[in-house]
Amino acid sequence: MEFSSKLLENAVYEMSQLPGIGKRTALRLVLHLLKQPNERTVNLSSALLNLKDSIKFCKNCHNISDVVLCEICANPKRDRTLVCVVEDIRDVMALENTGQYKGLYHVLDGKISPMEGIGPQDLNIHSLVDKAKQGEIKELIFALSSTMEGDTTNFYIYKQLEGLDIKTSTIARGIAVGDELEYADEITLGRSILNRIPFEGSLKAN
Repeated sequence: MEFSSKLLENAVYEMSQLPGIGKRTALRLVLHLLKQPNERTVNLSSALLNLKDSIKFCKNCHNISDVVLCEICANPKRDRTLVCVVEDIRDVMALENTGQYKGLYHVLDGKISPMEGIGPQDLNIHSLVDKAKQGEIKELIFALSSTMEGDTTNFYIYKQLEGLDIKTSTIARGIAVGDELEYADEITLGRSILNRIPFEGSLKAN
């Protein structure tokens, strides 16, 4: 792709570093921004810089938050004995949109993936096991995507919980194998968490 301006080329390159954004889409977005009032571009830049500088991660569940303890963990009406284990913030948002889940969450910030060099030590697994050992949690729901990496992560955590008096379950496979939670429709996702099955049962099914 030939550029008539080095400034344009640099802007397109930086935009194309975002996931799912190719060079052509990046060019379209940059040209769109060029046509906008300066205030619009300044507001976008300011929002991104403020996000990067000021965002926090909940000390309890690792969810993205504006404060030390996220709104979900701070809500006294949530069931603190029930914790749903998810990959990232997008899964929390997807499950919250169903309106069917009233417990807390634990965001792992990824899945175990040897191919990508991601091991248990790179995820928020240690803090989850520590919470489980404190005795307040009665049930852990594994809500990772039904991929090999998701199943591997579920099983690793399950083994770390051996000997603890905690029920483990997994969302029902209304979600197609290989699908990510964030792309599931709200009705299917809501039913999958309400109709969750014991994790041991999912091992036998596999």
